[in-house]
Amino acid sequence: MRKQQPAPFWNPLIAGGAAGTAVDVALFPLDTIKTRLQSSRGFWGAGGFRGIYAGLASAAAGSAPGAATFFCTYESMKNALNPLVDPKRYFLVHMFAASVGEIVSCVVRVPVEIVKQRTQAGQYVTSYQALKGTLKSEGFGGLYRGYTTTVFREIPFSFIQYPVWEFLKAMWSQHQGKDVEPLQGAVCGSIAGGFSAAVTTPLDFAKTRIMLADKSSFEARSSIVAVILKVGRSEGVKKLFSGIVPRVTWISIGGFIYFGVYEAVRKFLQFST
Repeated sequence: MRKQQPAPFWNPLIAGGAAGTAVDVALFPLDTIKTRLQSSRGFWGAGGFRGIYAGLASAAAGSAPGAATFFCTYESMKNALNPLVDPKRYFLVHMFAASVGEIVSCVVRVPVEIVKQRTQAGQYVTSYQALKGTLKSEGFGGLYRGYTTTVFREIPFSFIQYPVWEFLKAMWSQHQGKDVEPLQGAVCGSIAGGFSAAVTTPLDFAKTRIMLADKSSFEARSSIVAVILKVGRSEGVKKLFSGIVPRVTWISIGGFIYFGVYEAVRKFLQFST
């Protein structure tokens, strides 16, 4: 695989911010449906198809910094480690870089996810009320409930998604004898995202249950493994895959938009400098 010259730090910052905002705003209704399907109140109890844009304000506000933080970390780690690793083992670099990127970006994303999902599930009417209510009832720490769970979900997802994305791009690039175009990178991202989403749905299900749970409940005090085991025993293994269709659909389409916008903006910035 051909080595690429490291881009300036602000390239992934701007490209990542644009990609995150584009995908979260465009596909927000599907994310709402997925959240309500996973809610312990059930889809209709959590709001059904009513107010499917509830929580959009928090998602829009957090999308750019969350994605920008991830891609800055991801690209920086790749640039630092690629020269030290045999090209045949670049997938290990991609796995490690994506994992570190998720740990860092979740510092921004988890509070946004808390506010967004509680609004989506009908616990609050607006994002502001969700933020205010969470701080009042649980304090600042309440905004980070599920941080470990989210990281635990995102790392396996990224372990699969980013190496697959990079691999597909490399194979396509090798086949045509030149770097992939943004549209081609978007197709690779869609395939990688959909596959990763299906495999990690139980982790996403448990994360949603923990974030939506009452602070005194078992779920709120439990680990992701404990929640998966409890639901598997009491509600059946099938329940752990609730929301898999909108999740895979959302992330497949989202992967196309996310990686397509990222590649297009980054290419534009490279040609502009």
